[in-house]
Amino acid sequence: MRDNLCKYLAEKYPTAFTQWLLNDASEDVSILKTELNLEPIRADSVTLVQTQACILHLEFQVEPEPTLPLRMLDYWLRLYRTHQCEIVQVLILLRRTRVHVPDAFELPATIHRYRVVRLWEEDPNQFFQIPALLPFAVLGKTDNESALLQAVADQIDQIQSEQSRKELSTVVQLMAGLQYSKELIQTIFREGMMRESVIYQEILQEGRQEGRQEGESTLILRQLHRRLGILSDQVVSQIRGLSLEQLESLGEALLDFQDLYDLETWLGS
Repeated sequence: MRDNLCKYLAEKYPTAFTQWLLNDASEDVSILKTELNLEPIRADSVTLVQTQACILHLEFQVEPEPTLPLRMLDYWLRLYRTHQCEIVQVLILLRRTRVHVPDAFELPATIHRYRVVRLWEEDPNQFFQIPALLPFAVLGKTDNESALLQAVADQIDQIQSEQSRKELSTVVQLMAGLQYSKELIQTIFREGMMRESVIYQEILQEGRQEGRQEGESTLILRQLHRRLGILSDQVVSQIRGLSLEQLESLGEALLDFQDLYDLETWLGS
């Protein structure tokens, strides 16, 4: 859900992210589709922002995944093949973790680097200058969580547009749930979340969609395991990255599979 919140922010306020991560205050930016060619790969937490100078690839993660380094390389190759321009990749980790998250994919003959931002190590004051980034401020570095949350709430109160103020307040509260207790959030944000807002309903719907997709992929993986035996981690990752429509198509196609080659051929088609 928080991945989708970040995606919403990046797509609604792309200039805020280019200003933060590229130090580029230009208003001439656009959002690219996250659907890329070749076999499907997971794109629910990915946002592609195009400026005059480059493409900014944002990947948001609550929990780091072992396949992330390879995926970052995969995205870079696909983007470069299509656009032939500079690509800046930034992996933004939302919740504190003790797991080491590498900033490169490395093999003996290949090294691909990207930037990793650990929000809990970031100075929250930088986000106070750009209202659209206030939801990230609550996850920033602090010795006094209550004071930081209150400071963010005070900043939101200063936003002139009532609609923007309420929607950002809702996003901040949802993001704060990664770090703060429900009681503290409710104490500081007395008016609560605007549950009838467009963003809240969009995120709720996306959560339901993801739940259906997760259930469908789990069922299909069980069927494939019974029919074809143990699947590699790479194949499992590919299947979990399929859209709901693709999963439904695979559910029909797998009835004709005789071996792993048939599955791999289908995934590569």
